[in-house]
Amino acid sequence: MTKVTIIGAGSVGSTIAYSLVMTGYATEIVMIDINETKALGEAMDIRQGVPFCSPMTIYAGDYSDAANSDIVILTSGIARKPGQSRLELAQTNVNITKQILPQITKYAPDATYIIVSNPVDILTYTVCKCSGLPEHRVIGTGTILDTARLRQRLSEYYQISQHNVHACVMGEHGDSSFIPWSQVNISGIPIKEFEKSLVGRPGDYPEMDFDEIEAYVRKSGSRIIERKGATYYAISAAVCHICRSLLGSLDTTIAVSTMLHGEYGLENICLSILNTIGSDGAIGKILYNLTSDELTKLHASANALREVINQLDI
Repeated sequence: MTKVTIIGAGSVGSTIAYSLVMTGYATEIVMIDINETKALGEAMDIRQGVPFCSPMTIYAGDYSDAANSDIVILTSGIARKPGQSRLELAQTNVNITKQILPQITKYAPDATYIIVSNPVDILTYTVCKCSGLPEHRVIGTGTILDTARLRQRLSEYYQISQHNVHACVMGEHGDSSFIPWSQVNISGIPIKEFEKSLVGRPGDYPEMDFDEIEAYVRKSGSRIIERKGATYYAISAAVCHICRSLLGSLDTTIAVSTMLHGEYGLENICLSILNTIGSDGAIGKILYNLTSDELTKLHASANALREVINQLDI
């Protein structure tokens, strides 16, 4: 039996609930929203498709219904508008998160919390500082989606399965993120050597433009918002992947946002590096042998986040 509570029944929260039903990762889902009518409608709509899926229960409720949850997913907050940076959302969504935390942790103190709302690194930091939860049970989605965008872009470029592309995006989920290219490989072959290793396969590949790929990864969210108003399909898939990792029997390495205590020389900040995710939450970190330039970029990302945090009331 696996119980998941989702706070926020907007596009992201509802799509996560739908995805969890389709994948069968949860046996009970509670949807909580300040707009109770919206939560009721979303839960009812999804519930009526359950006969085509694995047996489970999904309903709208209040905080008390979150009791005994294994996972709590926070998607509540004000959505990012076209042209607005994630960091501009900071104080408003920090205030919303701080208001929610005592109500949900009262009933689900032992759950692992997945933070999805933006700015995700700052809200992950807020939950760590204000909730009283063990830090290893607070996981921000961070750059997991940026990493998926990177792997998808490289797989398209080389016309090879995304599963053969090993890469991640590090730092803030935002403008100061970066790709540690020294660690990117395809089937174990460093990215800068992969093309010349191809034998017996036709293909004329233009020269790899690393700056273009980084821009694509950073700007994808903004471009989707400009075109359709919001992003929710890919992030829901990413959250389901985290849930599967939390519920699985084997640990998984994922680029997500967690509190750092000395890793890469960084202290008291939440941003994305590789984490080991298992049944007890974020149970460990994996440190790359970054180049000096990559380490500088990681510290610059941390400083960008810290500069905003210092201006907030957390």
